[in-house]
This record gives sequence, C-alpha cells and structure tokens, in this order.
Amino acid sequence: MDQKTITKLSSPPDEDAEVLVSQPETPVSQRIRARLRNARERFHANDNIARFIEPGELQQLLDEVEVKMLGVLESLVIDTEGDHNTQDTARRVARMYVTEVFRGRYNPTPEVTEFPNVEHLNELMIVGPITVRSACSHHLCPIIGKVWIGVMPNEHSNLIGLSKYARLCDWVMSRPQIQEEAVTRLADLLQGRMQPDGLAIVMEADHFCMQWRGVKDTDSKMINSVMRGSFLKDPNLRREFLALLQRRSA
Repeated sequence: MDQKTITKLSSPPDEDAEVLVSQPETPVSQRIRARLRNARERFHANDNIARFIEPGELQQLLDEVEVKMLGVLESLVIDTEGDHNTQDTARRVARMYVTEVFRGRYNPTPEVTEFPNVEHLNELMIVGPITVRSACSHHLCPIIGKVWIGVMPNEHSNLIGLSKYARLCDWVMSRPQIQEEAVTRLADLLQGRMQPDGLAIVMEADHFCMQWRGVKDTDSKMINSVMRGSFLKDPNLRREFLALLQRRSA
C-alpha cells in the first residue's frame, strides 16, 4: 500500500502520545508510534510508515533494535561475549530487519517514471516471473516466490518501465505479512499507478514457516491471484493470461 493511503484508525488521538513526540530522550520507536497514534494512522506489520519517520531516526531505530535483539539473545542463554560467532549478531539482525527484509515499512515508495500511452496500446502485457521475498508475519520466517503481472492498458493508462514492476514488487513484499494480503496490496498500488482496464497478479511462493518448522513440509507451495477489471469480467482474457503462464512454467 502506498504510504499516502495508510488506513485510518477509528480511535481518538492518545494524549500521552502527544507528550512522547516532543521528548527527544524518549526511545525513537515510541516517538514514531506516538506520531502515528496522534494522526490516527494504522501501523500494522505490513503498513508503510515512512512519512512518520524524521531524518536520522532510521539509524536510531536500528540502534534500538540492536539493543533489544541483544536482550533476546541473552534470554536464549547465548554467550554473545564469549561466542565469537554471535558477538555481532544483534547488530547484523537489526540491520537486516530495518534496512533489508522489512525496508518496505520504513522507506517511501520508489520513484517510478510513468509514460503516457501514446500509441494507445490495448493488448495483453505480461511481466514475470519476478522473484520476490517477504516474511510471514506470524513467525517472521521467509516467504520466497515469484510474481506474474498481467496488464490490459487503455489509451489513458500510464505505462511504467519493465524494471519498475520489480521495484514496486520489492517495496510491497519487503514487510511481514501474509501472502493473500501482499498480492492485494500490490494490485492496489499498480491499479492506482497505471489505471488499466484490467490487472491480474499471480503469486507462487514457498513458506519457510511451513518448511522450517511445524509440519516441515518442503514440497508445498501457495498460489493465489487477484483479478481486476477486464480480467475479472472477461473469462477469455483470464484464460489467455493463465494459459500463457502455464506455458512459461512447462
């Protein structure tokens, strides 16, 4: 979801939160949280909160996560001082979460150049497979898979460069979430950007919360799709899109 369309909360602003915003000695996570609450903005795991983070605060957030991650390692009875392999693990994990695997929460939407549909293109376009990486919000285990995007433009649609699909996919997927919601978020973003007659997205992914733990099934994958506009209304177009995907996968 674009940071401009973060879902509003229904609860009133928090008076305590207003105080926290103005106190620089308050932990940075609490200051950011206070701004979100004052604005009555939602901050679920898969929401983008970039516009509530001030310059320099992302580094402070990384430092705070490092301290708390060190506490987790200590609670797991790991000797981070004596064990040379885990002496810097808290820092590495904090950097991984804030600047890599969850960066879609903390960074604004990537810059995407849009072009007018001068030639009035109105034929099916398919982009993919795009490799995507996310994380299950239940266990913070990796979700790794591929995305295919089908677009049916019209003369008023904005067209974007091929690499920009991958950038937008990465921005949406780099958050803790469930696959069903991730695909819907991506569809909302592309629909708003391009305004096509039809949009179709299919995602197939491995879930390490199922492979690494629990039932430890390494063969199961999850496949889901979102169909909008003409892909939803026209069964022939939908069949053409799915058939082309099957042919590419064969």
